[in-house]
Amino acid sequence: MGAGESRRMGTQKLLIEIREKPMLGWVVSSFQQAVDDIVVVLGHRPEVLIPLLRQLGVKWTINVNYRDGMITSIKEGLKMLKECDAVFVALGDQPLVDVDFLKKAIETWRKGARIVCPIVRGKKGHPVLFDKSLFDEILALSKDQFLRDVIHRHKDELKTIEAEEWAITDIDTPEGLEAFKRKF
Repeated sequence: MGAGESRRMGTQKLLIEIREKPMLGWVVSSFQQAVDDIVVVLGHRPEVLIPLLRQLGVKWTINVNYRDGMITSIKEGLKMLKECDAVFVALGDQPLVDVDFLKKAIETWRKGARIVCPIVRGKKGHPVLFDKSLFDEILALSKDQFLRDVIHRHKDELKTIEAEEWAITDIDTPEGLEAFKRKF
């Protein structure tokens, strides 16, 4: 997902280079190694990111209601992937998504989990995998509701996979970017 305004960063953070590659490029390349289809949801100033998405060879959609919250972006992406058997909900500012986690999550889903997410020291992270049977419930959420509402309603069908720090690390500020670069 790349629909935010990057206000705290002061610039379009998804284009910030990390080891000579745009942040969003890192996210996309991880998913390209594990999934069949990728849709990036854009919001604020989509024209800035579209050239990169063309270069990466992924689909995108524009959420004109991105200011109404993240759930509106999730729903826009889900509408484009409705024919899929499962969908990962990922963050565009989480550049170190572990491909091994993605593959383990898919395998866990294939064994019957309806929701799969990483967990780090008891804290759930992203990306989260949702089974198709939950798509209508997600699409029915109002802008005042959250994806975690669906997760809580189906906590008995949630499987977590131990993950590293990357699963709870996103980059929102210049200070956060510097800390990320020092740490990773």
